[in-house]
Amino acid sequence: MTKTYWAIIALFGVTFAWGASFVLMKDAINEQPVFDFLATRFTLATLVMIAIRPQVLRAIDKKLLFRGSILGVMLGLAYITQTIGLDLTTAAITGFLTGLYVIFTPILFWMIYRKKVQGKVLIGSITAFIALLFISFNGFSLDAAQVWLIACAVLFAGHIVGLSVWSTAKDIYPLTVIQLGAGSIVCWMGALADGYQAPPNASVWGVVVFTAVFATAAAFLVQTWAQSIMDPSRVAIILTTEVIFAAAIAVAVGQEVLALRVVIGGALMVIAMLIVEWPDKKSKSPLEQIHFT
Repeated sequence: MTKTYWAIIALFGVTFAWGASFVLMKDAINEQPVFDFLATRFTLATLVMIAIRPQVLRAIDKKLLFRGSILGVMLGLAYITQTIGLDLTTAAITGFLTGLYVIFTPILFWMIYRKKVQGKVLIGSITAFIALLFISFNGFSLDAAQVWLIACAVLFAGHIVGLSVWSTAKDIYPLTVIQLGAGSIVCWMGALADGYQAPPNASVWGVVVFTAVFATAAAFLVQTWAQSIMDPSRVAIILTTEVIFAAAIAVAVGQEVLALRVVIGGALMVIAMLIVEWPDKKSKSPLEQIHFT
């Protein structure tokens, strides 16, 4: 019970870090290009994880390198689309729309494995669609930010599906190091295309360090530890609070004011996530692996 208690507290700390990262990055990417920021973040996170456990490099073989590279490219693209979306819209809406990965994941599972879709998944998907209308409806069109963020959610969902197929308990750490490394390469390709620009000041460097160390490397370690002693469905439910923290912090620091329709849509989005992820006796959560943000 003590371990579970501390795991729950630690997971809320992770979701707070993820929510805060949306708000912090909003200003940082105005001073450093998106690709350059992400390349620095991913590289630092990779180096931190290797520094914590240098023997991880000996555990990497060709099969793991192949699988991790595919997942890492997908993860890197997910972060790129997410950050571009964040640059075009608010931190709150970015958090809410990114959360659609919880809905897209079981849908992708069904498309790949042709398994019967559970009733709660259908209800959750319909609820999420209604939430999306509240948050994003702009006449009869989607703006560019929403398109980027929906693509981001699909990519994150695909990454989760890939992890569910390829990850094992003994491979989690090296597989993650490979993914972060591959993600950094994807970001470096974009950064070097126009000439890399380092973080211009201490403030941006602070955001890079925070997101790399706390919102990526440390968050992954906490989540991995928590999932070793807790049911993954319970972990997934806790992780949905990320979108609430993103909105609450953005409002608290005066970065944005939420319209009533966004508040209603955000609440419906969280409800949709809980409907899909709430554990029951007959079924197990489709999110056996949840990625970090």
